Parts: sequence; C-alpha cells; structure tokens
Amino acid sequence: MEKDIFSRLAPRWRTHLATVGMLARQGFTQEMQYPKGQPMAVRRDAFPPGGGMPGSDLDFMRAQHLDPNNVQFGVLIPLGAAQSLQNIDLSVALCRAINDWQVEEWTSREPRLRGSIVAAYQDPQAAVAEIHRLAGRRDFVQVSLLSRLPNPLGHRSFWPIYAAAAEVGLPIGVHAFGNGGWAITGGGWPSYYGEDMMSHAQTSQSALASLVLEGVFERFPTLRVALIEGGLGWLPSLRWRLDRIWERSRDELAHLPRPPSEYIRESVWLTSQPIEEPANRQHIAEVMDWIGWDRVLFASDYPHWDFDDPQRAMPLPLSRERRDRFFLKNALDLYGIPHG
Repeated sequence: MEKDIFSRLAPRWRTHLATVGMLARQGFTQEMQYPKGQPMAVRRDAFPPGGGMPGSDLDFMRAQHLDPNNVQFGVLIPLGAAQSLQNIDLSVALCRAINDWQVEEWTSREPRLRGSIVAAYQDPQAAVAEIHRLAGRRDFVQVSLLSRLPNPLGHRSFWPIYAAAAEVGLPIGVHAFGNGGWAITGGGWPSYYGEDMMSHAQTSQSALASLVLEGVFERFPTLRVALIEGGLGWLPSLRWRLDRIWERSRDELAHLPRPPSEYIRESVWLTSQPIEEPANRQHIAEVMDWIGWDRVLFASDYPHWDFDDPQRAMPLPLSRERRDRFFLKNALDLYGIPHG
C-alpha cells in the first residue's frame, strides 16, 4: 500500500522518504506511543492471501467484508501520519497522493465505496486547494480531519477548511486519533494502551466542545460534522453540561445566540464503532433516544482488530425503520447519496 502511494509522489519526496523518512509531530520518533491490541491494530485474518497490508487489496475486501455483509455504501478513511508530519510540504504532497490513490485503486473500481479527502490541516491554504480540486467528484463524500491536532478543532486556523467544506457541501469527518505534538491527556502521557483507547472519547468531546463554543457552527450554519470512532454514550451529558455553561457565561459566549445543544442537534453526527456495551443493552437504546436515531451511523472499522460485525452490532429489538436508518439511510442522508 505504501509503495503504491509513494510511487505517486514527485522524485524529491521519494528521495526524502528514503533518506529521512516520515517524522510525525509527536514525541516518539521510532515507534507508536503504545503497543496495539493486535499487530498494527488489524484483524489477523485481514492480511490478503497474496501479500500486502490489510485494507490494501480490493478483491480481498470484497470477499471478506463487502459481499458477505451486503455492504451497499461504504466510506474509506485513510489513516496514518500523513496529516501530522513535521515537514508540512511533505504532508501536503502525501495527502494529495493518498487522495489520488483512493480514486485510482478504490472508488473508480468499486461503486459501493466513496473516499475521504485527506486534508493537510497544518497548511490551510493547501487543504482548501485540495478540497476544491476534488469537490464535485462522486469519489469523495467528506473532508477528513483528526481529533488530536496542534490546536482544538474550533481554532480559527482551521476555519478556511470549514469554509471550503461548507461551500462545496461536504461534511467534515473527524476521526479519533492524530498527533498534534502534545500528550494525549491534559496531564501528560498515561501508562497503558487502554488509557489511549479511552482518550478517543475524551478528545472527541473536547473537539466538539471547541467547535461549538468557538462559534464554528454559528459562522458556518450549513457545515456538517461526523465524529468517527469516539463512541457516543457521552453526548447527552455533554450537551446538558454545555447548555448549562452557556446559560451561565452569556457575556463571554455572546457570539452564540442559541444553546449549544441546538447546534449539535442540527450539525453533528456520530458513528457506532466503538459503541458502548452496557450489561443492560436497553441503556444504549435510551442513549440513542436522547441523541436521535437519525444522527448515528453504523461503522465497521474494518479491518481493525475491534471491527464491528454488522450481524452483531446493535443487538436490540429495533423497528425496520430504525434498523434501516442506523445501518444505511443516515449515512446516505449525511453524505447526500440519493435513495428511495
């Protein structure tokens, strides 16, 4: 997979990668900060028989995931250090190469799949140019950012990206993870992989609070945001807390004429993976009632080790309408895909 992407780079960048490599904006130059739950965080059965990395072989993905699970619409989200490199020019070039790779190797060959525009957020002008280069193509349905960035997601350095996404009618997909150059908690680096996993929900909450309180949704009322792989059980209590803070801080938050919960209800979607799994599954149904059944998208997280099998996800007695919405129609609505 990396070979396919690197081959799309200019010679200077191929030489750079061979001599210098990719240095991410984090405190660990050689390894990730924590060992994964499985090698490279992938399912052990997801390695293609002909070789290569999981998620790099379309035919194998069809046989293992798309066909047996009757996937009618799926969104690709390329992950890695491309958006968080110390060398920002390399980051811009690599994001462009990844976007071209998605079209040439995936979306042009499989009509069920759409891509995500990987944006080099450290260079907002370059990110905006990339959005405009690819907007309007059926291949892409969202702009991809990460939850752990050098600044909170509501910071005005990112506003040109939000303006461009709103202009072309593409949602922002905020996937949990990223390397912003800081520790993953407000108090430093934790000890265990489990804490790293837990922080995905925490950073998603911080990202959403920043987007709302900084006034992103007030400034860009047509912008839509999907929070991906950060859980969802925390959203009701966060809405309640933000509304209370807003009520008590109206002078400071005078740029927000409406309660935060209203912006969230209108502009924010979440994904199911990794969905909370309480002993009493009915509690999740209650959480979904509070969030809104039209605001949660099923996500498989294929080919990661904690992949959610659609046959086992949401093990609740659901009406046909709610099941259809959760597994397909909410995503089609968010991403503007026509359906009956």
